[in-house]
Amino acid sequence: MTISVLIADDQAMVRAGFAALLDAHEGIRVVGQAATGAEAVTLAARVDPDVILMDVRMPELDGIEATRRILGPNYPAAHVPRILMLTTFDIDDYVYDALEAGASGFLLKDALPEELVHAVRVVAGGDALLAPSVTRRMIEQFAGRRPRAPRSATALAELTEREREVLVLIGRGRSNTEIAADLFIAEQTVKTHVGKVLAKLSLRDRVHAVILAYDTGLVEPSS
Repeated sequence: MTISVLIADDQAMVRAGFAALLDAHEGIRVVGQAATGAEAVTLAARVDPDVILMDVRMPELDGIEATRRILGPNYPAAHVPRILMLTTFDIDDYVYDALEAGASGFLLKDALPEELVHAVRVVAGGDALLAPSVTRRMIEQFAGRRPRAPRSATALAELTEREREVLVLIGRGRSNTEIAADLFIAEQTVKTHVGKVLAKLSLRDRVHAVILAYDTGLVEPSS
């Protein structure tokens, strides 16, 4: 199965470089390029990509608002794309907002070519790009200085006690292997619990499970 990619960045050289790199790899095809956030929204509806590489800062409409519109409930597309944010800085105030908007991770613009290709494949496969430890460090930084989002803890009511335990450990940056060790259960069982947590809470991936764990107070910064 070929992964279709839309590249949204206001720098022509960046778009061209990413497009040439991705098109050179089997199983990946660039189906469009956008120079602004507004153009990305319009083009995404037309070409219906699997993955969008979205620059955070763009004219007309920034990458965060473009992400909100593309992942909104009324967006006219055949299927929901996975959005990978492109940023210049390791930890960027805009990154957290992008993840809250529904993006599946972020990638530095100076990443190695193989890291870009790997990121596209990971996100297309339905996983969040960030490793659990990186996710925790990033979310903690913002959770400690941003007001908590108005999400009620009742959102967690459908979870079993075991699923809540798993969500807490996800929020603390544990990998599936570490969760299995902490709870004395098989790693495959952890994967099953993680899948149920994401489904019950209507979460796109592990990154958004971490965000919800902090927003509901289930996990506190530095806990």
